[in-house]
Amino acid sequence: MGRKFSPAVWATAFATLIAFMGIGVVDPILSSILKAMHASAFAVEWLFTSYIAVMALAMLLSGVLSTKFGARRVLIVGLSLVVIFAGLCALAPNIGVLAVFRGGWGLGNAFFTSTALSIIVGASSGGMAAAITLYEAALGLGMASGPLLGGFLGSIHWRMPFAGTSTLMLIALILTLTLVRDTGHKEAPRTAADLFRAMKHPGVISNALIGLTYSFAFFTILAYSPITMTSVSALGLGFVFFAWGVLVGISSVFVVNWLRPLMGPVRMLDLNLLCMVAVLVAAALVNQRWLVIVIIVSGFFCGISNALFTTLAMEVSPFSRSISSGTYNFLRWSGAAVAPVLDGLLKDAYGVQVPFWVAAAVMFLGWLGLKWRAGVLDRCLAEQGHAEGHGHGSGHAFQVNRT
Repeated sequence: MGRKFSPAVWATAFATLIAFMGIGVVDPILSSILKAMHASAFAVEWLFTSYIAVMALAMLLSGVLSTKFGARRVLIVGLSLVVIFAGLCALAPNIGVLAVFRGGWGLGNAFFTSTALSIIVGASSGGMAAAITLYEAALGLGMASGPLLGGFLGSIHWRMPFAGTSTLMLIALILTLTLVRDTGHKEAPRTAADLFRAMKHPGVISNALIGLTYSFAFFTILAYSPITMTSVSALGLGFVFFAWGVLVGISSVFVVNWLRPLMGPVRMLDLNLLCMVAVLVAAALVNQRWLVIVIIVSGFFCGISNALFTTLAMEVSPFSRSISSGTYNFLRWSGAAVAPVLDGLLKDAYGVQVPFWVAAAVMFLGWLGLKWRAGVLDRCLAEQGHAEGHGHGSGHAFQVNRT
């Protein structure tokens, strides 16, 4: 595989790995921050909500900026912001300031994630499928290793994971500045209004709103469950979410590409969301010891959902990749932003299990929405040339060259 990819592709893939490490690096240290800063669960969960809310809003602009200034410039701005704000998080004096710095981190990550895939595909000579697999592998490995890094450094001090992530992203920034060049294939300029026009498309809005409910459930697992496992150390939580992330990567890269051509994306997503409901109900019923196992197992279903929702965002849409991705990400990250802070509020008011029950109910509504709109999504897939199932279709993820 190495001969298929240029140094620019490997540099961007490494930056992708570090960027997605940053999402989960906080997981193992949430309880430590809660104790060190004498904060409530509601306050601590703002570390995720501020990050995700800013990221969602920035998605309205990041794709537009990349069509105007070029993907490389937007990518470098995003990496630079992550370096700065992750470093500032290590110096934050209180929970409020830390939440603000996490918001700046989310801004940088939005600029990065909106451009990284297009750069990897554009700079790759090994074909689109191989480039997408590399991107998915970097994403999955980042999601898996972030909690492990957070647990290892967090066992020294809760500030260390922030400093460590900033340092690693600085290395990624230097590699990007040195090795990555614009491909010269820019999309036609877009405006933020194009994103809202895309929301009128039945396939785009259906997939995005169902994805919103899934993102709520996903961040209940990723952002809320760590503060419920009070008997597990920071390093122990790091290993728990490392195992979770490994399953996310395996299922998103291998299982989806194996089963999708056989089942079709909509039917596969239907079954997977029902499994997600069952996982969340189990999380609400079990004790802490069994909760660890439930959370690890949930990674398998999270990986499938992550891959299917993102690929559907591209494949049901007649719009360019920046507009398709920006519209989907804005709506789905909006759901993700609500989950952590609402979960913290519910925990403080009603107890540890209630947020899992609420997430299960939200996910069940998403599953019902998919049952209702499955015909619309299948029709949009057929119109865009991505109909699958019964042995038809390539089974691969992104239509990244659509203009």
